[in-house]
Parts: sequence; structure tokens; C-alpha cells
Amino acid sequence: MLDKFVTSMATLRIVSGTIEIAAALLMLKLGRVDKALVVNSALAFVGPTVLIITTTIGLVGMADKISWGKMLWIGCGITCLLIGILKK
Repeated sequence: MLDKFVTSMATLRIVSGTIEIAAALLMLKLGRVDKALVVNSALAFVGPTVLIITTTIGLVGMADKISWGKMLWIGCGITCLLIGILKK
């Protein structure tokens, strides 16, 4: 039997991948750079959101196995990733 946290994380990643593929197909259908750029910009919100939610689910699943200090370090790492990704 699969762990409910693993199932939730995998399902979220499948949904995220489906959104990415649908966006790529939409870009091809639109056939214009300006419209494809708008679709691509909308995807910029999906990636970090999925990262945060998936990591949160994983941390909740490991909450009884990991110390608060290690959780803090993981949170700092995620914050650094998001600053690196979203900072212009």
C-alpha cells in the first residue's frame, strides 16, 4: 500500500506535468510568439507553487522523523531556491 503523502506528492507532480504539456500544446495552437509568451509567463507561477506544496506535503509526512532544526534548514534552502528563481 502506498503512503498517502507519497501519493499526494506524485499526484501533484502529475497534475503539474499535465498543465505543462497542455500549455505547450496551447502555445503551438496559438502559433504566435507574443501569445506563447503570455502562456509561458502564466506557467512561472505553477512551478514554484508546486515546489512549495510538494515540499510541504513531504515535510508533514516526515514531521515525526526529522528535528525542528533540520526543518528550519530545509525551509532556508527552499527560500534560497525561490529567491534565485523569482529574483530579477
